[in-house]
Amino acid sequence: MKIIAISGSRNPEGKTGMAVEAFCKGVEVKKAQIEKVFLAEKNIERCRQCNASGWGICRTEGRCTIEDDFFSIVDKIRQADGVLFATPVYFSDISESMKAFLDRMRRITRNENGLIGISEKPAIGICVAGGGGGGSVMCCFFLERIISGCTFTVIDMIPCRRQNLALKQKILSITGEWFVEQILTGDYKK
Repeated sequence: MKIIAISGSRNPEGKTGMAVEAFCKGVEVKKAQIEKVFLAEKNIERCRQCNASGWGICRTEGRCTIEDDFFSIVDKIRQADGVLFATPVYFSDISESMKAFLDRMRRITRNENGLIGISEKPAIGICVAGGGGGGSVMCCFFLERIISGCTFTVIDMIPCRRQNLALKQKILSITGEWFVEQILTGDYKK
């Protein structure tokens, strides 16, 4: 079994990185593989809204004309059994790198070809607020809306704050184990 962790954080050692690492430890306890992708290290362009209607082949063919790292990550998602989306919270919202990635993902998933290997795939979201610690719940709302709109089956959204990160790391490790069990048993579909 393989899980892919998509992180919208610039700093793999920061608070979001710590949350992802805790989740990964839980996945590894269950002997599943996990691959981490840091979007800030990838070349992901913003959607160009290719034609006058604001769309392009994303809508008609389920793919994108931009040649960057986007589709290599989408391929990893398609090959995985489950997905973790983790983002730091900025202005009660997802990070810019996560937004650029998910904006293009939701466009390709408007077409049946774009849905292949994505539709109903189990997903979990983590939103980590640093600074004052606010905005993580609102960020979870936005993240869940986007990934469920891409037709992932969202089975949990976990808001974290700078103030409760030590506690949430314990919860995230347990959640990683639980996520693997949900996928193996198919219980998340019930």
